[in-house]
Amino acid sequence: MTAMTMPSDNPRRRSRWPLFAIPILLLIAAAAWSAFWFYAVSQAEVKADAWRAQEAKSGRSYDCAKQSISGYPFRFEVRCDGARVTLTSQTAGAAPAPVTINLGEILAVAQIYNPQLLIAEFKSPATISETSNAPAMQVKWSVARSSVVGLPAIPQRASIVFDDVAIDRVNNSAVQVPAARAKHIELHGRLAESSTAKDPVIETVLQIESGSAQDVHPLLARPFGADVHAKLTGLRDLTPKPWPQRFRELQAGGGQVEIVQSRIQQDDLVAVATGTLGLNAQGQISGELQMTVAGIEKIIPALGIEKMLEEGVPQATLDRVAPGVKSQDVTNLLGALDKAIPGLSRVVKQNANVGVAAGINALGKEATLEGKPARTFPLRFADGAVYLGPLKVGQVPPLF
Repeated sequence: MTAMTMPSDNPRRRSRWPLFAIPILLLIAAAAWSAFWFYAVSQAEVKADAWRAQEAKSGRSYDCAKQSISGYPFRFEVRCDGARVTLTSQTAGAAPAPVTINLGEILAVAQIYNPQLLIAEFKSPATISETSNAPAMQVKWSVARSSVVGLPAIPQRASIVFDDVAIDRVNNSAVQVPAARAKHIELHGRLAESSTAKDPVIETVLQIESGSAQDVHPLLARPFGADVHAKLTGLRDLTPKPWPQRFRELQAGGGQVEIVQSRIQQDDLVAVATGTLGLNAQGQISGELQMTVAGIEKIIPALGIEKMLEEGVPQATLDRVAPGVKSQDVTNLLGALDKAIPGLSRVVKQNANVGVAAGINALGKEATLEGKPARTFPLRFADGAVYLGPLKVGQVPPLF
């Protein structure tokens, strides 16, 4: 008989290597990922330093009192405490004083799998000053965020959003005087689809909700809302440059700002406008917008013409609203009216708004806007001055 083979009392021992393989592979992957994260951080710092150096050559300096990087393992978080921005030669003039902006903190975040998208948050408040003695302006907000797409190359899109903005002037006694307010502000910009490296075209959208500004123009003192879509053409490139140089190149290249669509509302007043603006050789805005306004009679009282006539018209005010007319001439005219017919000057003062409204209405054409009766007329920009018909309503300083 054939002997039966009995099972061995000592079975073959299985290798334990597979039990350690997975943890070892995970450890290697973690080490590789960590090396990649720290390498990416170092590259980001190099590119950030190069960007700051380029901006500094253009008169825009960015500094941090303390900077830290965190966010491992899946994102980058760059925190800048004691942020300071110094702007030099960014406005027209022979030797404008540097402007310093101080912020408490900036937090910038990018996901490691999408480093081209950078999101930043800004901590309130910010102070803006021309000297180190005291801030000239203070800006506060509840929320401030920005996003940029396309880094580290030329950004393709950028946005910034503010909520509950309050801008105050700070006088020599450190008293804050309201200068501007807004419940919500959004500014979006992007390269248009037709853009090329040699001919970039930028599209922008500005939205303001419940905005107001003091000591700029009477019309801006009451809360208003604005929605403006514009297109900028004529740029040579998008490399960092001082703003006066950028504007000078824009003028030399025939650059223009096309107001594609705009809408402004203030109480019952609604205005829409389209047109094109450019720069003349002196850096002043020139061009024309076609405006359609519903409720234009609401504008006239805001100009304060009746009050000016009652109190006497300062020459500076006349230079703004009626260039070429002398304050003394207005006073003499009102006095002559009273000599001819006592009390006539008072009638003229009380009916000044009616006369101005009738004059502006005569300039335009009848129209309908959002179901309301309206007038259409040109808003002209000539050598920096802004004219509503023959009436000068503002002055814009030169841009270079």
